[in-house]
Amino acid sequence: MKTSDLFVRAMEAEGVEYVFGIPGEENLDLLESLRGSKIKLILNRHEQAAGFMAATYGRLTGKSGVCIATLGPGATNLVTAAAYAQLGGMPMVLVTGQKPIKSSKQGLFQIVDIVGMMRPLTKFTKAIVGGDYVPALVREAFRRSEEERPGATHLEFPEDIAREQSTEPVLETSYIRRPIAEDKAIRRAADAITASRKPLLLIGAGANRKLTAKMLRKFVEKLEIPTVTTQMGKGVIDETGPNFIGNTALSDGDFVHRAIEQADLIINVGHDVVEKPPFLMRPGGPEVVHINFSSAQVDPVYFPQIEVVGDIANSLWQLYEHLEPQQHWSFSDAHRIRTALQKHIRECSNNDSFPIRPQRLVRDVREVMPEKGIIALDNGMYKIWFARNYPAHAPNTVLLDNALATMGAGLPSAMAAKLVFPDRRVVAICGDGGFMMNSQEIETAVRLDLNLIVLILRDDAYGMIKWKQATMEFQDFGLDFGNPDFVAYANSYGAQGHRVEATDELKPMIESCCKAGGVHLIDVPVDYSHNDRILNHEIPELSSKL
Repeated sequence: MKTSDLFVRAMEAEGVEYVFGIPGEENLDLLESLRGSKIKLILNRHEQAAGFMAATYGRLTGKSGVCIATLGPGATNLVTAAAYAQLGGMPMVLVTGQKPIKSSKQGLFQIVDIVGMMRPLTKFTKAIVGGDYVPALVREAFRRSEEERPGATHLEFPEDIAREQSTEPVLETSYIRRPIAEDKAIRRAADAITASRKPLLLIGAGANRKLTAKMLRKFVEKLEIPTVTTQMGKGVIDETGPNFIGNTALSDGDFVHRAIEQADLIINVGHDVVEKPPFLMRPGGPEVVHINFSSAQVDPVYFPQIEVVGDIANSLWQLYEHLEPQQHWSFSDAHRIRTALQKHIRECSNNDSFPIRPQRLVRDVREVMPEKGIIALDNGMYKIWFARNYPAHAPNTVLLDNALATMGAGLPSAMAAKLVFPDRRVVAICGDGGFMMNSQEIETAVRLDLNLIVLILRDDAYGMIKWKQATMEFQDFGLDFGNPDFVAYANSYGAQGHRVEATDELKPMIESCCKAGGVHLIDVPVDYSHNDRILNHEIPELSSKL
């Protein structure tokens, strides 16, 4: 069998549905082999966007997303996407081409050490130096990508190797079960939780897995322990439930941090060091039970006293069997804080002024999204407001990145979500800065005939950095820019462009676009001028009184 055919057969055995990317000359044998495969090629307009789509596919399915690029500049364009998947815990396999390694006549033209470049950004990277190595290397790339903690892997596939013949068979996927926590660790954790007076459950990125979410919901329903989530833990439990306190969208000083401070024991499920710490441990502070797939990475602000290491869902099930609600548990402080936070969110979201304020924007988007509708956020000032104020009902219905926190991923992530869940409502929410970094993918969305809405929150500046600049009491400098006419821009790609001209127009406009179908861009002028007052002064002042 031709080695490129063998490579595609190996991907089919791994259950690959899509390959995202931009093929180059060095990928043409692989492209020809894909032509006869059931795997669908999604041709992108930039390799970075292809990588973001592949990573999001992995995030939503638990199976490795696959992206391809040519050598040199094609491969270097995948660097940010590799880091996005690696830091975000998203399974993804990157495949890049290379010049012939046995008889190249082009010198060093376009040659970059891609394997060396990918080494610090991936879990595994390897050049394929012979056709017979393909089955084992493909199996290893997918296995490593998907095992906990998930991330990016990379294979370099030279064009002369792709043309070789091989008689090696495709390897079948193996049956594997994750190790489970030891009973002694479970009992030690259960005893500590039972003896505590004010336990608090904290859900992080590592808990955002299908079975873990299911078990966490049962755990909370039975024990009624107050619960807080990190940004990438959003939606693991229903955030409209009575035991959900809030999200650690801000680093400190918010209402939710008062709930963390009053706890005498924190059950920290799925803690991931790539996220900003939701709390800082100190000697004499609350006891911490670390529940995760792997042991804690100890540092001066995180040194848990008890560690329950193994499959998280199984650990929670074991604790569920051991624990019963305790009469001496006191949750009145946490629920008082929850009530105050909800009151503050409601009061701030009722403003009708225009341009629209972010709190009102969040409320209106939530009201038009079904429970399992998906919002895909780019990175900007609005991410804080959505993380804090937008109640998620289900896992992976708020796709945000609090790991690499790159700009430019919002639109590609929404497109991947629509491919995975074609019957769900999907809305990309991007700042004008982040949108323009991969705005060319609007053509891809139109070509794929997706039903997709893109909100462009326009403040004509890099708003998040302007807020930080103001917080540091620096002069307003160097962060303003101009924008195209987004309505005309959308129309030029064959999408449909719209512009909000009054705050009360947003909700009916989103509904109208959903009913019409197709790709819609909505230009939404946004007012961030109150961020400094609310986030740096009002919230810390109000929360300090609780």
